Amino acid sequence: MQRSGPHVITLGTAGGPRWWVDQQGTPRFGISTAVVVNGTWYLVDCGQGAGRQAHAAGLKMTDLGGIFITHMHSDHTVDLPSLLLFGAFELKNSPRGPIPVVGPGDRGKLPPLSPRATSMPVPVAPHRPTPGVAGLVEGLLAAYATDCNDRIFDSLAKSPVDQFDPREIVLPVGTGFDPDTNVAPDMEPFEIFRDANVTVSAVLVSHHPTAPAYAFRFDTESGSVTISGDTAPCANMVRLASGTDLLLHEAINLDILASQYSDAQMLQATMDHHRRAHTTAAEAGKIADDAGARHLALHHLVPTYSPPEAWLEARSTFNGPLSIPDDLDVISFSRTSTPESLSVSATGNAAG
Repeated sequence: MQRSGPHVITLGTAGGPRWWVDQQGTPRFGISTAVVVNGTWYLVDCGQGAGRQAHAAGLKMTDLGGIFITHMHSDHTVDLPSLLLFGAFELKNSPRGPIPVVGPGDRGKLPPLSPRATSMPVPVAPHRPTPGVAGLVEGLLAAYATDCNDRIFDSLAKSPVDQFDPREIVLPVGTGFDPDTNVAPDMEPFEIFRDANVTVSAVLVSHHPTAPAYAFRFDTESGSVTISGDTAPCANMVRLASGTDLLLHEAINLDILASQYSDAQMLQATMDHHRRAHTTAAEAGKIADDAGARHLALHHLVPTYSPPEAWLEARSTFNGPLSIPDDLDVISFSRTSTPESLSVSATGNAAG
């Protein structure tokens, strides 16, 4: 179902570096959201299958206004190579300029070692162990240089270096941000992107030890949508989402997730991370309520095979319209739409 007004398409609704299925065994693609305004779409995160899902939704690379990365975890970036490489073929005859790729800068240092560690790990790529989006794009294109150069020299294709423009977010002076000790200091939202359709604002969120990690808000003439990225509950998220027409927030089911692990040491360390870096459905509902959001939709579902009742716990803290969308669902964020028409069905999916 397509809409003429501003809307999101939930290209993928699963979070975490796994190949997930729902309770019925149906695959859910990785976290990725298209924000569609006036025929232009903006991609927030590039989870597994993002390019394929965008194609399935009828979205064209020539209409892509920008790619926005909330943080550098693989479940949010793993399909960026297909956008850079496959997308280049759709762009080859386009007169448009390069597509912005907006996201975090370099963390600056390795994260602190887990207190549960019994030895010191060897870091991957010790010469550049924590790149941001500029380093990621540069590294991906370097890794695929054989492919790129074959096509540039033999087929006279345009270079993806010229088709994409990585832009690392620069924090305002004086935020007090520290990637180890202060990942989400209290701050006001700040503008990171603007064009004729949208103004995009960001805040730091609490996804320790991943830092910087951002949430994004898209404001348009007709409405607004706020996308949390991965975060524990924090005051910045409430500020960014204040009065938003649609809040898309991550949700985690800690009880069921713990049964996913058989290695005791990994279980303990991973659950330590999940407890301090993610948000339960009830906590997401509280954020939506505190922010005065008109409509709450939960995505980045972990684990995706949780029963619908786990996500419906958001109703205990939020009385407004609640959706738990499937992949490729369409949700309006026009302020003139009636979000009450988007209800939660018996299977826990967005309906209406």
